[in-house]
Amino acid sequence: MKKEKIRTIYLYLFSAIGLILLIFGSVRFMDMGLRAVIFTQADSVERVQRNHYIAPVRPLNLEVERYEDDLTDEELYLLRSMIEDYEKQKQDWDNIDHYAAGKQREASSNLALIIVGLPLFLYHWHMIKKDQEE
Repeated sequence: MKKEKIRTIYLYLFSAIGLILLIFGSVRFMDMGLRAVIFTQADSVERVQRNHYIAPVRPLNLEVERYEDDLTDEELYLLRSMIEDYEKQKQDWDNIDHYAAGKQREASSNLALIIVGLPLFLYHWHMIKKDQEE
């Protein structure tokens, strides 16, 4: 009798958890859809913030030519490498659509909630119905 009560509590608890995950994921997806279709200005501030990145100043504003007489070949090589790495990183950053990347992260999170919540809910609810039929 006690074992059956614990099993029933377990089934209802995990069924509720699955349902909650499913609801949260679905609500968040609905929110994304409404903002994309109807409330198109709701994300305007976020869109501007994510797509405008103020890069730091080029490493110390160094121009290699100014220091060629003062630095060793190894130091010049390291300085050139540092500037090249900075330029590549800045170019990579500028090529990203940060707003779209953020929305895809949000969609991925929402879908994960649904993917986990739906089977969790369905399995445990099925077990509850099965127990009630017996």
